[in-house]
Amino acid sequence: MIKQVMQAGVPVFTIVMALYCGAAVAHGKVAMEEDTCMRRLGDNSMVHLSAYQPQHEPSDQYCTEIPKEGNTFLVVDLVDQALRDIPIGIRVVKGTSEVEDETVTYLRPSYHPDGVIRGETSLDQGLYTVFITGESVPPVHYQYPLRVKMVNYANIFRASIGPLIAMLLLTLFAYKVMKSKRMQNWRSSRRS
Repeated sequence: MIKQVMQAGVPVFTIVMALYCGAAVAHGKVAMEEDTCMRRLGDNSMVHLSAYQPQHEPSDQYCTEIPKEGNTFLVVDLVDQALRDIPIGIRVVKGTSEVEDETVTYLRPSYHPDGVIRGETSLDQGLYTVFITGESVPPVHYQYPLRVKMVNYANIFRASIGPLIAMLLLTLFAYKVMKSKRMQNWRSSRRS
């Protein structure tokens, strides 16, 4: 009986640990190419957006999912050196259209030789878009959708799929153990 449990338990434990470890790594440091806060235009032109809400969580950094309403500091890193030599501006709109939706914050285009653009805005619950525009030929244009204080059901589903699979595998394992011949023999010997 113990040998059967060990034979069936080791693969189940291995699968559960692989799923758990995979979920833990997904939230660690990622390569620049895989960073969801990074935007690339062409081969070299890249920018990185970070959002901070120090009044809520002083050390937390966000990108497109802002957990709370309120004052939000936006920091855009101009990764590409060429972007530091052209005027870059930022527009934050409530909604998704740069032309039709309400502008919440506007930072006029200017030069940023240090490669960092800093701005502050106040965000209520809802959808916003950050447009980063560079005045060059051809013009550069990046955009970031922001979700402020909104539930992201896709992330909840992704986070729950590992534990759900683990629970199903453990249930299958328990079912196999309960239906095994040795378990049935053990039950019948206890009844007699």
